[in-house]
Amino acid sequence: MKLYAIDGNSQKLDGGAMFGNAPKALWQRWTNPDANNRIDLATRALLIQTDDQKNILFEVGIGAFFEPKLKERYGIVESNHQLLINLKKIGLKHTDIDTVILSHLHFDHVGGLLPEYGDDPIRLLFPNAKYYVGKAHWERAQSPHIREKASFIPLIHELLENSGRLTLVDESTKMKIGIPLKFYFSNGHTSGLMASEIALPSGPLVFISDICPGTPWVHLPITMGYDRYPERIVDEKQTIFESLYKRNGRLFFTHDPKTACAKIVRDEEGKFSAEPVELLP
Repeated sequence: MKLYAIDGNSQKLDGGAMFGNAPKALWQRWTNPDANNRIDLATRALLIQTDDQKNILFEVGIGAFFEPKLKERYGIVESNHQLLINLKKIGLKHTDIDTVILSHLHFDHVGGLLPEYGDDPIRLLFPNAKYYVGKAHWERAQSPHIREKASFIPLIHELLENSGRLTLVDESTKMKIGIPLKFYFSNGHTSGLMASEIALPSGPLVFISDICPGTPWVHLPITMGYDRYPERIVDEKQTIFESLYKRNGRLFFTHDPKTACAKIVRDEEGKFSAEPVELLP
């Protein structure tokens, strides 16, 4: 089994929005905002290549499908589809992917399903892959609250549904994709977000998605302004972190611009923090 952190397109978003009610005097210890108060963010995918050469991709990043005006609004840095470029560096095309697991359907996590802006026809990439999305989240995304509506791209939902390759996942779903996998269903960031825990020889690895976007958010009180229910996020993080700490577990971060993988550590006062480590099988 091989594991790869595959960078998608990078992004810049408002630091205050990313750190919720944490004051700037606190969060700028962890990141340097630009003149517009925006901070650097990754949109990173996890690729697992099994011993029988199956390619399993956790998320696809934000991609490069937005028109120039929206590209600027959402702070997308590169114009080319960086996930495809970085897959190519390890010898893979999007047609080589067998499974795509989507934690949730916010556009910065699923935009990479689409080709670059101006590339017609508009279609889903990864034509040989089966797609997996949490059932409760799918239902939420079809009729979102006004506060969350702008985070979804209905065209992507339509393409997924019409693909014939979409599976909606709940606690009873049995998946046979070649790796030992279980899910945490979270409702703090968005209803039904599906975080994945992969059992590896080196210990459990959790693709944590927006439950914890990067190392600063490992501090339990730190949440995003984008979170639907911040207090619930804190409780969900605590449950996951306590479990991983006891099992020598690690987190995989989608949005941390520097750190892809970190071990959960705890100090004498019981406070959690992240210790960057290598991404190992």
